[in-house]
Amino acid sequence: MGLLTNNKLLTETENIAPKKKERPAEQAQSARQEKPAAEKQKNDKKYRARFTPVKKKENSQKAVLKPVQERTERNDRTERPRRENRENQRSSQRKPREVRYAPVKFTALGGLNEIGKNLYVYECCNDMFIVDCGLAFPDEDMPGVDLVVPDFTYLEKNRDRFRGIVLTHGHEDHIGALPYLLKKINVPIYGTRLTLGLVEGKLKEHNLLSQASLNVVEPRQNVRMGCMSVEFIRVNHSIPDACALAIHTPAGVIVHTGDFKVDYTPIEGGIIDLARFGELGNRGVLALMSESTNAERPGYTKSERSVGESFKNLFNSAEGKRIIIATFSSNIHRIQQIIDQAVIHDRKVAVSGRSMTNVIAKAVELNYIKMPEGMLIDIEDVNKYPPEKLVICTTGSQGEPLSALSRMSSGDHRQVTITPMDFIIISANPIPGNEKLVTKVVNDLMKQGADVIYESMYEVHVSGHACQDELKMMISLTKPKFFIPIHGEYKHLKKHSKLAIGMGIPEDNIFIADLGQVLETDGVDMKFTGTVPSGRVMVDGYGVGDVGSVVLRDRKHLAEDGVMIIVATIDRESGNVLAGPDIVSRGFVYVRESEQLIDEAKQLMKQVMENCRDRNIREWGNIKSAMRDALSDYIYSKTKRSPMILPIIMEVQGKAD
Repeated sequence: MGLLTNNKLLTETENIAPKKKERPAEQAQSARQEKPAAEKQKNDKKYRARFTPVKKKENSQKAVLKPVQERTERNDRTERPRRENRENQRSSQRKPREVRYAPVKFTALGGLNEIGKNLYVYECCNDMFIVDCGLAFPDEDMPGVDLVVPDFTYLEKNRDRFRGIVLTHGHEDHIGALPYLLKKINVPIYGTRLTLGLVEGKLKEHNLLSQASLNVVEPRQNVRMGCMSVEFIRVNHSIPDACALAIHTPAGVIVHTGDFKVDYTPIEGGIIDLARFGELGNRGVLALMSESTNAERPGYTKSERSVGESFKNLFNSAEGKRIIIATFSSNIHRIQQIIDQAVIHDRKVAVSGRSMTNVIAKAVELNYIKMPEGMLIDIEDVNKYPPEKLVICTTGSQGEPLSALSRMSSGDHRQVTITPMDFIIISANPIPGNEKLVTKVVNDLMKQGADVIYESMYEVHVSGHACQDELKMMISLTKPKFFIPIHGEYKHLKKHSKLAIGMGIPEDNIFIADLGQVLETDGVDMKFTGTVPSGRVMVDGYGVGDVGSVVLRDRKHLAEDGVMIIVATIDRESGNVLAGPDIVSRGFVYVRESEQLIDEAKQLMKQVMENCRDRNIREWGNIKSAMRDALSDYIYSKTKRSPMILPIIMEVQGKAD
């Protein structure tokens, strides 16, 4: 009997139930449903007939209760799934409880809000390692400074937790500061074959190679760093053997791209391992640390092979002339293409510039540059060959004052003299800030009659960094929960963040950090949790860190206004001036043409010293301050200049003869 029939049966049974002894609940229901006796007798006979055979009272009660029991059981069976469905819906609407893991920390000691000196610290539990250890070149306001390296204070304080150094590739801004760190902390270094080959040369210069632990790693290989594991992933860049990193931590996978581009036709090695990035993205990437150098440039970066096509045309145009090509010393792909064209045109290749000589020698040794034997000649022998049989690869594409190309342009190069028979190619873009230097070199070369080709005239350079569409591709493949732009100035980081927002990453999950800021994540949240020491350490010759802001200020002062030194001898007891004062000037005025100014300054200094004697001032510091203030005011009133003033006072016992 169907459910509807049972319900109907229940209704009719309830109508006849008052004739029998009822339970209290049934009596209440009967009272509510009481009808006139006449109507009760008119109940449907076919339903009453079912209960007619029932003679006994207790059996009648069972007959009444049976339909109620059946309804209850059936309703329970229908209500239970409904309740379960409602509970399942509510539970599915509840946010699942996320599991928090051991926190992972990320700190940049270089490479944020700047170009260069890349150094990134990863920490988890009691383990720490760094990615890259690069240098930067000094700004214009750092006279006399050779290099700038990161501040290693935080690493020194945590040397017991320091597990190793992982290198993404062999450019100076990623490996250049290694010798300065290894002098303080000696830990294992991991990188690809060419990267470590270039590191070897640096460590030899600093006598550190014998104590260094260099470990060669291949793409798709993992290196253990305590509770973390670092996986190397092949990428394309302007130097072979570049890798990104997948850092496997308890909280999740962090992808650190390093410098990269997407080049489907690379000169050497395989293309970027996009499949691996996609696999990681499908499994879940916690955070993406992606380079931002070209975040302002739309589209894709061109393949390095496009430069080879330009070289082919330019070599044909330079028939009968000597070809000189300036490029970055580490751009091995570019150098290989130059060599390929030299082979085709039966030209010998010479190299000028120490850094380029070292890089090419190491690349040839490791078979990253291929050339016929005997093709590479010494720069000392260039004058033994006719111009049409020579190609000279040189440094100086950025117009550096002491570079080989700059010395050629000024006539100071010992082996190479520029003539109208020279065809010069500058195969690089000027780094921001170097435009004037490059322009000066180009002008000087042209004044000597040479033909000069540079990037704005011909396609002789492509970038090694990803443009916007490649950056968006990386975000799309990895699908990170959190996004942190790195490797760029603030404008690059900001633009990269906007690209990430456009790719669907919530703005709250994007973090633009500064040097020394600590980012921490437990797999659920990410936040800033503090700061550590960071900054710039200047290298001047053998001195590391001994050139600070005060020294730089003095150097700028000397460079701008020169110096005046006042030398005088006084009697220790009486304070009388026994000799001088004499004045020596450098970088201020030409003394022979300013004798009157110097004589007046001497008289002023003598008066100041006599006034100090009369006022019984014997402290050297007070006397020097009085001399410095008086002479500074006098010189400025006469010349509107403020040279550095250095009083030197010598005391003697007794009077001079």
